[in-house]
Amino acid sequence: MAKDQLQVLNALDVAKTQWYHFTAIIVAGMGFFTDAYDLFCISLVTKLLGRIYYHVDGAPKPGTLPPNVSAAVNGVAFIGTLSGQLFFGWLGDKLGRKKVYGMTLMLMVVCSVASGLSFGREPKSVLATLCFFRFWLGFGIGGDYPLSATIMSEYANKKTRGAFIAAVFAMQGFGILAGGIFAIVISSIFKVKFNSPPYKVDPVGSTVPEADFAWRIILMVGALPAALTYYWRTKMPETARYTALVAKNMEQATKDMSKVMQVELQAEELKKEEDRTKDFGLFSKQFAARHGLHLLGTASTWFLLDVAFYSQNLFQKDIFSAVGWIPPAETMNALEEVYKIARAQTLIAVCSTVPGYWFTVAFIDKIGRFTIQLIGFFFMTVFMFALAIPYEHWTQKENRIGFVVLYSLTFFFANFGPNSTTFVVPAEIFPARFRSTCHGISSASGKLGAMIGAFGFLYLAQSPDKTKTDAGYPPGIGVKNSLLVLGVVNILGFLFTFLVPEPKGKSLEEISGEHEQEDEVGNKV
Repeated sequence: MAKDQLQVLNALDVAKTQWYHFTAIIVAGMGFFTDAYDLFCISLVTKLLGRIYYHVDGAPKPGTLPPNVSAAVNGVAFIGTLSGQLFFGWLGDKLGRKKVYGMTLMLMVVCSVASGLSFGREPKSVLATLCFFRFWLGFGIGGDYPLSATIMSEYANKKTRGAFIAAVFAMQGFGILAGGIFAIVISSIFKVKFNSPPYKVDPVGSTVPEADFAWRIILMVGALPAALTYYWRTKMPETARYTALVAKNMEQATKDMSKVMQVELQAEELKKEEDRTKDFGLFSKQFAARHGLHLLGTASTWFLLDVAFYSQNLFQKDIFSAVGWIPPAETMNALEEVYKIARAQTLIAVCSTVPGYWFTVAFIDKIGRFTIQLIGFFFMTVFMFALAIPYEHWTQKENRIGFVVLYSLTFFFANFGPNSTTFVVPAEIFPARFRSTCHGISSASGKLGAMIGAFGFLYLAQSPDKTKTDAGYPPGIGVKNSLLVLGVVNILGFLFTFLVPEPKGKSLEEISGEHEQEDEVGNKV
């Protein structure tokens, strides 16, 4: 690129915050609202699935999903998400952001509905159907990560770009909250209509046949917010940065942005030196020299963050049991257990998850991505160790509230920290032609961490005492040692953050080096 930035891109960089910015946040954000609802609502109903489909006559405790089934149900969407992040990230750079954006949403709508349906009534067929459609649901969700982040970064101005991208991601918090609230509402309605005794009083009668509809409704409602925003996604024009810098169509870029920004822009011609026929590829030495460490930084920090973040989310219901928020399963009926798990998740979302996201939105363009990420990893480490080292102290009845407060603070600093910044930065620091792909690689690395966190800690967090483990699980290292391991993971995240540059206040072309001419070997001239 010539050092004089193209007029249409400069106009986007210096534009005042306008209605089209908020439209983009809502359209992209509702995708993330749906993503979070769909990914996290499964943890609300896994106990119910165990009671319905894996009841054992005469057992002292309600049925639970066998370890391999539980891992599949909880993890298959992550595998789909990882695949979708890589595939749609690459496709977003090849075909354009807009062309691919509607595809991901439609996939999410269809698979949300289908995951609540099943072929047959036997446990194997019901859960095989659920896993199949949750994989493809995850595949669609995966595409939403690189595309939403890239579209928002390419639409935003320099001054508030971080806040806009973070606001899209912050809709995750509302998605988690909505999942919890909806599960509370559905379980309450079903409890009133189909009341039943606790498991220890009547093992069979404690799970009413109608409970099979409850989990299906909770999963299927995830299709609604995605369906409602499909029309608006199809109406969004392609981003000017893709059209101008990748598709090389200056006239179309200018036309699109004139319409969006409601200002008169003059189309410019790409000069010969701007026609970058000698562009380096993603797997070239030039890319490795310019952006290799950056990609390592964004991928490693997202990986480490998700190991910690998703392990907490998936065994938080067990932590709540330890501190008394969720009573022993045998003292409740099936619907009551869904209600208690959903209530606990909703309380955490209200008190720490949602505020953490919006603190990032408020401060990201003031103190920068780098600082917020360091602060987040630092305090997550502190609070993990504060929970782990005196763990026996926290499990005593009189200290349980303190445990929950510290546990909530780890969530707060995950979201006012690396959970938000790892999403924002990859959408800013790479050239336009690699932006979606590199975000996809970074986010897929995160989902790999999420799978390790989710699967690994289902086993690791089990009690070392064989008599206290969940049915079908081998003894683990216990919650205390699991929290110590997560503390070390957060320290590594803090250190890898130093590989990532600070993009605050700079244009995308300045950050990525696209404003510099390159010679044949990719050196600056």
